[in-house]
Amino acid sequence: MARIVITEFMDERAVAALAAAHDVHYDATLVDDAPRLLKEAATADALVVRNRTQVRGALLAALVRCRVVGRLGVGLDNIDLAACQARGVAVIPATGANARSVAEYVIAAALLLRRGAYGSSAAVAAGRWPRTALSEGREVGGCTLGLIGFGGIGQLTASLARGIGMQAVAFDAQMRADHPAYAEQGVRCVGLDELLAVSDVVSLHVPLVDSTRNLFDATRIAALKPGAVLINTARGGIVDEVALAAALRSGRLGGAAIDVFGSEPLAAAPHFEDCPNLLLTPHIAGLSAESNERVGTLIAQRVLEALSR
Repeated sequence: MARIVITEFMDERAVAALAAAHDVHYDATLVDDAPRLLKEAATADALVVRNRTQVRGALLAALVRCRVVGRLGVGLDNIDLAACQARGVAVIPATGANARSVAEYVIAAALLLRRGAYGSSAAVAAGRWPRTALSEGREVGGCTLGLIGFGGIGQLTASLARGIGMQAVAFDAQMRADHPAYAEQGVRCVGLDELLAVSDVVSLHVPLVDSTRNLFDATRIAALKPGAVLINTARGGIVDEVALAAALRSGRLGGAAIDVFGSEPLAAAPHFEDCPNLLLTPHIAGLSAESNERVGTLIAQRVLEALSR
């Protein structure tokens, strides 16, 4: 019987599936207690984490028995992949399991930000009637969605967008222009500069690596189509938050939805105060009741398979 340590929240049914076969230590607060985390890691044959547990340095050194790391999500920037490979530790992400949750978030954010009418409840309840001010919202039908990154999430987002009358273009530095996914989704492959120039909504779906860090700095934000909406559900560090806020205040940018930040949890962020048409959420685009179950089930199954080898 192997010992499995789970450091962040996991669907209870998935935890139960692991516990039926192995000794499981599940504590969703373990990520915030470094001494206890290192102690538990020393006897772990498998480690299951989300995005906050940093599998590198002292923690990786403590994993003297570990054979597999299950990642409850798809981003791997919190895991030292090269060091894991050198130690013979398999890293298993939940590829595809939260794609629909993210894609639906993107479409919902695009609808909300383009229309600009859904923050009026308090005013209407107080007896004000801002009908004139809110009568110039924009529809998404007929507008262009630009996808930066065209993996599984980007492709599903394009499919949902097409269903509500949007057209999509995509840029992916890792995909050939003749990749069949473009034709399958009815998406035109374009260069990054063209995407910025023609897109009414831009959605980011790339990992945080050296080439994407600060990809949307002040210069690139200024290159967006005037009035465009920017949505980041990928990783913090890709968008310059201060430059984004300035573009919103100036009116150059028509709206933004930011689910990920350079530092998480986000501390006080005065640069975001009083920004118009801004939606901030705490890294939850990929989280829903359904996706939590899918992610947990997939990782439990694959960790069990890895431990049986």
